[in-house]
Amino acid sequence: MGDANTRTLDGPPTTPTPTGEPADRPADEGRLARLRSPRTPRLWFEVLLIAVSYWTYSMIRNAVPEQKAKALKNADWIWQAEHSLGIAVERSVNHAVDSVTWLIVSMNYYYATLHFIVTIGVLVWLYRWHPGRYAAARLALFATTGVALIGYYFFPLAPPRLMAGGGFVDTLVDHGTWGSMASGNLASMSNQYAAMPSMHIGWSLWCGITIALLAKPLWARVLGLCYPALTLLVIVSTANHFWLDAVGGVLCLAFGFGVACVWYGTLPHRLTRVAAFA
Repeated sequence: MGDANTRTLDGPPTTPTPTGEPADRPADEGRLARLRSPRTPRLWFEVLLIAVSYWTYSMIRNAVPEQKAKALKNADWIWQAEHSLGIAVERSVNHAVDSVTWLIVSMNYYYATLHFIVTIGVLVWLYRWHPGRYAAARLALFATTGVALIGYYFFPLAPPRLMAGGGFVDTLVDHGTWGSMASGNLASMSNQYAAMPSMHIGWSLWCGITIALLAKPLWARVLGLCYPALTLLVIVSTANHFWLDAVGGVLCLAFGFGVACVWYGTLPHRLTRVAAFA
């Protein structure tokens, strides 16, 4: 009683540090525990991190050799594999939706814009209302995006709309989608043969799962689940991806959540909440 030291059950007295941790506790272990604990994120750091990370991802993705011949050969292989599996319906979907001008134009702009808008919106929502879970969810997204680069490098793949003799309608070009990185002058700034895996699916599914697990209103959870399903329809209708590209995106997301789970010891939505910002 009254001793400045505390005694453990199976060892000598230990002197508490100013933070309340035993002095003999490894410093690295303490730092690691603090890194893994839920905390309120810092706005300036998150904005900088996201900007630098996306810039790095874009630079690496677009620096991957396009390898057009190999990408077209892989597209033929994917198309034949889907025929063997009985799921090669992309061309029929593409032609059917393209026959309804207002619908396909809407999908073109959906493809070109919501990929970024919704993902950033969910990150902002997490930052504001679920700060204790933000870092883990962000890690899952970053790991998903990072591992996708491996697919782009080792398996260049042409989208269906660029297949020679595939019979697909290039809806982005035919309907003059303004601002799309996949058409017009902007196409030369982006690797057009990086279709596998589909990060439209990887990111939209991350958004959908996050909203479905953390949002309170039922309508929000339903919209969260509908978002990746609609995205899947869009990427196929616009002939930007095969069904199997979507499977690749799902596998990347599974990897991303696995990384977050290993680092934090649980899935992001199960972490302890910390107080939201005032």
